[in-house]
Amino acid sequence: MTTGATVRIEPECLVHGSKLPEPFSHEAGVVASSVYAGGHRVADIPVEEAKAWSGKPGHVVWIGLLEPSTELLERVRAQFDLHPLAIEDAGKAHQHPKVEQYGESLFVVARTAQLNDGVIAFGETHIFVGRGYVVSVRHGASTSYAAVRARCEACPTVLTNGEDYILYAILDFIVDNYQPVIDVIQAEVEQLEDRVLRQTLHRSEFERLYKLRRELLKLRRAVAPLVDVCHRLEHSAVLPIDAEMRPLFRDVLDHVKRAQEDIDSLREVLAFAFEASLMSGQSQQNEITRRLAAWAGILAVPTAVAGIYGMNFDHMPELKWAYGYYMVLGGIAAICGFMYLRFRRNGWL
Repeated sequence: MTTGATVRIEPECLVHGSKLPEPFSHEAGVVASSVYAGGHRVADIPVEEAKAWSGKPGHVVWIGLLEPSTELLERVRAQFDLHPLAIEDAGKAHQHPKVEQYGESLFVVARTAQLNDGVIAFGETHIFVGRGYVVSVRHGASTSYAAVRARCEACPTVLTNGEDYILYAILDFIVDNYQPVIDVIQAEVEQLEDRVLRQTLHRSEFERLYKLRRELLKLRRAVAPLVDVCHRLEHSAVLPIDAEMRPLFRDVLDHVKRAQEDIDSLREVLAFAFEASLMSGQSQQNEITRRLAAWAGILAVPTAVAGIYGMNFDHMPELKWAYGYYMVLGGIAAICGFMYLRFRRNGWL
């Protein structure tokens, strides 16, 4: 959308700790509303002045909204002549990641993710991009884009590339924020995997395995569609993205693919841990069953002998023998000892 600009990202522009004054907010729902020219912030403006500023050559209006009201979205739509269907989608927080073109403007949806008390909380960011303006709409769990704005303002050279670079910066920030979530889950998965190899998991740990697999599946559903979004932004000749800017979206695409691969790997590890734990539990149950069967076999010998001599027959010759009692006990002990040794040698005891 920008013209005549060559993308240059200088090293100092990549420092995440850049500090600039926060833009002031005019009203509820408006996080920031600023005008940029030549890579520098010209002014902080109300929404009603956005159209006039965006029409000036070399100027870009960047508006950030947080869970805006329908009335505020309608006012923004009137300023930039946004498509009603896109505005309707931006007002809802349950959209699938996508990129749509409406005339010379783009509507991009991306899912955000962050960890809250060990559970992945998801949000959405809807981005309107057109000649002279960028409007981002955040819903749900999402890190503030103040860091993105500060980083861009700290490097006017790249901000001169206009709205295309701002779109790239926001998407890159969203994708980079997937990695901390993946890293925390990976550390927990590795701990669970180590426990599986040492001992059988408890019920609570089984439940955690299942919840982690479910959370990773949700995260994959949020990440995977961005592959197609970034691929279209990089390669599609129909979308109004300048050719000089398209390689930047390849960088975002690489990060998305890496996140997707990490998620798939973690899901495979969890599946292995789940199956290994089940096999370990089954093996332990089989071992207990063998032990019980072995002891039952040993105890069956004295039980059978006692049953025979408990039938109260009058004519049992050995009953009158002085050493009969000791012989029976000795025979029982010998048979039980032999059976114990055999079971022990076979690994049943």
